[in-house]
Amino acid sequence: MARLRLPRLRERPINASGAHPPEPSPAEEAARSNGNSHGTATLAPPPPPPPPPAEPELEPLPPLSLFSKVMLVVIPLALVGLGLYLFGVFDSGEDAGPSGPAPRLEGTGARGTGPGAASDATDLGFPEFATKNTTRVGGSSVTANAAAAALATFPSTVPDDSPAAVTLVADGDWQAGIAAAALLANPVGSPILFSGPGGIPRASSEALEAMNPQGSNGTDGNQLIALPGSDVPSGYATRVVKAGGPAEVAARLAGLRAKLAGGPPEHVLITTDRDAGIAMPAAAWAARSGDPVLYAGKKGLPKPTARMLAKFKGVPAYILGPTSVIPATVEAEITKISGQVARVSGEEPVANAINFARYSDGSFGWNVNDPGHGFVIARSNRPLDAVAAAPLSGSGTWGPLLLTDNAATLPGTLHTYLLDVKPGYTTDPTRAFYNHVWVIGDQEAISIEQQAALDFSAELGKVEPKGSGG
Repeated sequence: MARLRLPRLRERPINASGAHPPEPSPAEEAARSNGNSHGTATLAPPPPPPPPPAEPELEPLPPLSLFSKVMLVVIPLALVGLGLYLFGVFDSGEDAGPSGPAPRLEGTGARGTGPGAASDATDLGFPEFATKNTTRVGGSSVTANAAAAALATFPSTVPDDSPAAVTLVADGDWQAGIAAAALLANPVGSPILFSGPGGIPRASSEALEAMNPQGSNGTDGNQLIALPGSDVPSGYATRVVKAGGPAEVAARLAGLRAKLAGGPPEHVLITTDRDAGIAMPAAAWAARSGDPVLYAGKKGLPKPTARMLAKFKGVPAYILGPTSVIPATVEAEITKISGQVARVSGEEPVANAINFARYSDGSFGWNVNDPGHGFVIARSNRPLDAVAAAPLSGSGTWGPLLLTDNAATLPGTLHTYLLDVKPGYTTDPTRAFYNHVWVIGDQEAISIEQQAALDFSAELGKVEPKGSGG
């Protein structure tokens, strides 16, 4: 890791030259001009200092909200973390290795082993540091990351910033979480927090308290939507989704979404409930569009999925994933019910996510084939990160979920895609389009070096106009 190099303190004023001594003070000048033969002077005692002005009486400040308290910690931490990161990037001494660890701030609440390592800011998953084109959400757990994404999307400093409802997903149930992402879209607008049979974790509890959902017509008056296996805190009007297998729960969520939205969806997205890396990008699209996510497998179309497709008869269906996870025979079953079926796929998670980001068919698909977009990057073996980050794809910079398959380096296919949509300008950078990347997970999930590569891929570059001869 590159060492921090601090500037040496100057012994003389910076404008001193040669060996000239410093300028004498006024007292020394007086001593030299009025002194006795020994070069000393008798100086009058200095006048007494004026009395300090009376301090005005201050009215007590109103108590800070939870969000304000957290931000008082987050903002200085993020600035310091960014400063340390920039020192590490730009000051590469001879002993700096090619891949040092990320900067750690001991005793300031940054994630590490020192005192104060567990602060509200990092427990809630707020960014540890950012570059000019990337922001990392790397909390102490996926629960913390979900709380951070929810609060980033719904700051809740005023009632209009609060969601009407919050969806509770059992920790570990990525299939239900991906399907629940459709409830993020309007008119429901319900972010996801993780819970569990043993109780709601502190990060989720604090985020829920800060968001303070009140219910609405779009949520049928409910403040919470509780999925199977989640612990439900008391005092909230709650809609409980009945338990079942992944296909059954997804179908029930699709029905709930249609009921709350007042009609059938525009499209239906069908993916695998077995291969998490292939299914992960569905969460981002569901959050952006409200299209329900249903599940299919290798051996046939599950009955709950078939039943829901029949209910949505005439609604175009799209399969996310290759034939290795959803065979052509299953596609034929879907076609028989829906009539309109198309497939978006890649043979492995990284390519599958890129192809989905590029795909467009009418009003379905991201169609991200040019600059000026947001992106969310997660590890392909961490499906709950896709659930946690879903609000970032359905608001703000509205971007697809892309995947990396290792912690250390950016996959070549992903790097090529990001360079293909890299923004540029010819004359005025302030009138250009910009890309921004959310990085989900800590350094063990996605390294600092990989984040730096993502920053470069998203950086606005100068483009020489054609025929300039440059």
